[in-house]
Amino acid sequence: MIVALDHVQLAAPPGSEERLRAYYAGVLGMTEIPKPPLLARRGGCWFQAGAVQLHLGAEKDFRAAKKAHPGLRVTGIDAYAARLAAHGAPVTWDPALPGHKRFYSHDPVGNRLEFLEPL
Repeated sequence: MIVALDHVQLAAPPGSEERLRAYYAGVLGMTEIPKPPLLARRGGCWFQAGAVQLHLGAEKDFRAAKKAHPGLRVTGIDAYAARLAAHGAPVTWDPALPGHKRFYSHDPVGNRLEFLEPL
């Protein structure tokens, strides 16, 4: 039986690790976690905030996810959106989800991310 979501894997182009670190650690405030040595050889990097893990894996023929995305629950969504915007990340508000305030953004390689906070 499924008991929890362990992580979400997003793709990224080979060699983009420094841009990903700058964004996921520097802008989003996540902590980089070490990949196991055998997996580290494949490239990419992993990040964590609380129980949430995002794994960014190097993909040779990378194409950014335009529709598919992780939904990341945040607190203080207005301040968080301002933080992203101050770092030059796009912030697109979407009021369509009842009971939530949310916005979309994109990481430096074009992956779509949703940030939401229950009202």
